[in-house]
Amino acid sequence: MSGLDLARLRADTPGTAHGIHLNNAGASLMPRPVVEAVKAHLDLEAAWSGHGAAEREAERLAGVYASVARLIGAAPDEIALAESATRAWQMAFYALARGFRPGDRLLVGRQEYGANLIALRQVAAATGAVVEVIPAAPDGRIDVVALARMHDTRVRLIAAAAIPSNGGLVNPVAEIGALARAHGIPFLLDACQMVGQRPVDVAALGCDMLAATGRKFLRGPRGTGFLYVRRAWLDRLEPLMLDHFGAPLDGDGYRLRDDARRFETYEYDHAARLGLGAAVEYALDLGLDRIAARVGALATALRQGIAALPGATVHDLGPDPAGLVTVTLAGHDSAALRAALAQAGIAAGLSLRAAAPLDADARGLPPLVRLSPHVFNSADEIGRALEILARLAQGKIQS
Repeated sequence: MSGLDLARLRADTPGTAHGIHLNNAGASLMPRPVVEAVKAHLDLEAAWSGHGAAEREAERLAGVYASVARLIGAAPDEIALAESATRAWQMAFYALARGFRPGDRLLVGRQEYGANLIALRQVAAATGAVVEVIPAAPDGRIDVVALARMHDTRVRLIAAAAIPSNGGLVNPVAEIGALARAHGIPFLLDACQMVGQRPVDVAALGCDMLAATGRKFLRGPRGTGFLYVRRAWLDRLEPLMLDHFGAPLDGDGYRLRDDARRFETYEYDHAARLGLGAAVEYALDLGLDRIAARVGALATALRQGIAALPGATVHDLGPDPAGLVTVTLAGHDSAALRAALAQAGIAAGLSLRAAAPLDADARGLPPLVRLSPHVFNSADEIGRALEILARLAQGKIQS
């Protein structure tokens, strides 16, 4: 299907022994090298304390920045590591917000993640800035032509999700980035569902800041994420909150670090961070092109199979949908449907309005069952998921 060794992938993934995992958009199964990296550092901390372990692993901890940078085509000094994508996104956004004034316009895609919208509205209420929604094209993606028409000198931010949480839509990020760059508008990209699933090159995408998580398609530990800040923007942004790591004391004042680590603080989970580094290297070793090809093929098989079921509706939009397949089944509550899948040994996700409230409201979406395959899933597992959905659709089993 993609040149990947499925037997090796499944042997590397202990969680495949416990059922069919189709909730990789929520939290994927960690491969063995990631688990081992985390456990090894915890053992080291048990033997030498947190400080002693950190000193012994200083080189590997520093290497995580280089790994993440290579993953997205950035430089290591443009990377800050964080506890989550939300934390990473907020670090960039609230630094930008220091300069917002009444009447400034903040443009946001209809598919923006709910947590990001809360931050946007909080800052708008405090500063007098205005949050405006970029129209969607007929295929559901951000309408770049409409976005271009929205430009004026008061636009101070463009924010978008590369792949939203509530379906397989893939936004035209590179086109948005080119427009933002042409007008000198900062472009903040939420890439949570893209990183680890598809190749990412920040130069090609044109984003100035990018936030991502470790626990989804990247297959890292929970409690990990990262922020990319383009070098040209680093000296223009001061984090809203600082400590002596991001801004060492300097006489009676302080001096901001000259790299993206000004967005970090001193304390963090060293074991989880090493796990993140191992996850990045694992993905790079497999090859993001090959990962994308296999995930795409499995998702296509799911969509085609679901579309053939009586009463089933696939809710994914866009001409090139990613590996998030969202479905409803007539006569079945989505939460109960997800529970029925779990009863059959299939882990699925549930996409609620809170994940992408503007899009859910615009499209009148109910809660959706979300199936998101990864490289370690087999064609037989996809067939089994379709079989259970078919039996539910036919009333042979109850949700």
